[in-house]
Amino acid sequence: MIRINLLPHREQKRAAHRKRFQRILAGSVIAVLAVLGGTYLTLDSWTTSQQARNSRLQQEIDHLNAQLKDIDMLRQKRAALLTRQQLIEKLQTERGQAVHIFDDLIRVIPEGVYLRSFSQNGQSISLAGSALSSARVSLLMRNLSSSKVFADPVLVEVAATTENSIRASRFSLNVSLRNNTPPQGEKK
Repeated sequence: MIRINLLPHREQKRAAHRKRFQRILAGSVIAVLAVLGGTYLTLDSWTTSQQARNSRLQQEIDHLNAQLKDIDMLRQKRAALLTRQQLIEKLQTERGQAVHIFDDLIRVIPEGVYLRSFSQNGQSISLAGSALSSARVSLLMRNLSSSKVFADPVLVEVAATTENSIRASRFSLNVSLRNNTPPQGEKK
């Protein structure tokens, strides 16, 4: 006897194929979702660790900037101290200069020459006064040029005047200081 299968075998095969396709599709979707989730979690952990590193670097940069500000402040203090030190050294070396100037000025002024004003501006000195004759003014200039303290006397003006019924020569001259003024402890 022949058996005839009256059951719809094609429909059963289609249903089996459909179930298999749905399982494969669900598995593929789950696998893709798992890969995407893993990728997202990996990228998120990388981003978090990079942000942590960036914040650490920013903290270090801020710390170094604070140190640089301290270093700049210390450099400014150092420069101010060096300026002060140089000023003090300059004052120390020039401390006896006024004594040497006046001491030598007394020696070079000839008899009959009287000073009315004396002003110093750095290395330049202006002298004004009167002398009994113009020859005494030229003697004063020769004495100034041969002095150890003064150099390069320049006569600005000489005018004949009468003071207290005495004929005199009123003069004005400029003289510069030599750089090699004797030190404080050195005696002449």
